Amino acid sequence: MTARTFAIVGGGKMGEAILSGWLASDAVPADAIQPSDVTVVEPGDERRAFLETTYGVTCVADASHIQHHVDVVVLSVKPQVMMAVLQTVAQNPAFQGGAEGPLFVSIAAGLTTDRIASALPQGAPLVRVMPNMPLMVGAGASGVCKGAYATDEQVQYVADLFGCLGRAVVVDETQMDAVCAVSGSGPAYVAAMVEALRDAGAAQGLDPDLAEVLALQTVLGTARLIDETDLTPQTAREAVCSPGGTTLAALDAMNAAGFAQVFDAGVDAAVVRSKELAKM
Repeated sequence: MTARTFAIVGGGKMGEAILSGWLASDAVPADAIQPSDVTVVEPGDERRAFLETTYGVTCVADASHIQHHVDVVVLSVKPQVMMAVLQTVAQNPAFQGGAEGPLFVSIAAGLTTDRIASALPQGAPLVRVMPNMPLMVGAGASGVCKGAYATDEQVQYVADLFGCLGRAVVVDETQMDAVCAVSGSGPAYVAAMVEALRDAGAAQGLDPDLAEVLALQTVLGTARLIDETDLTPQTAREAVCSPGGTTLAALDAMNAAGFAQVFDAGVDAAVVRSKELAKM
């Protein structure tokens, strides 16, 4: 499919990350998107002014103010307010038309396609995406799933769009809570690990700023090492571990303290919360 006009409903951090990433991308299909193609719905006066000045897009305070045809509507508001926002969206004649109307794309954590589709115009195609914050630097990880009335071509188009902002994978919707827990919330886990490694280094006498530089570069370097070579996470770990060395001693201590169990507990809690959000 080919889309010419876009509306991004919600001009917060994720909405801006998607907007800025698409406008900056030279990869197909985002390379075809120009500022004149995009309208952002954002209620905050200062925020609208910022987005208009920074990106050259049109901003409106409410979805009801969009009067022209839109090919793709990105729903980037918080899950807690999504259903209220959809009441305005669904009443706008510009967003009507069923299969001939806009393709809707939701990035709201937890909210199922059935839940969102129930508030959209009848027959409107919907694709659900679970992106993460590294979209802001073109290094996002997004799960994409098919919703009501969407075609395989539309799903792939959305996956390609978000692939321009990092990597995107198409999954079954039953897997989306796990995607949310692993990659959606994952940047916070990694940031917390950098903080903990920094603080542990500082406790051993390193300057805290220096410890943070070392910890962050280690995360960046290890990710690139695994991504750009034939090493797997397991073989990369094993390559660092010399028999009887410091790394094995550290990992043995971490495992004894419940290293893997910590991630199991965190991901499980995130999945539970994602399911709870679906019922709000």
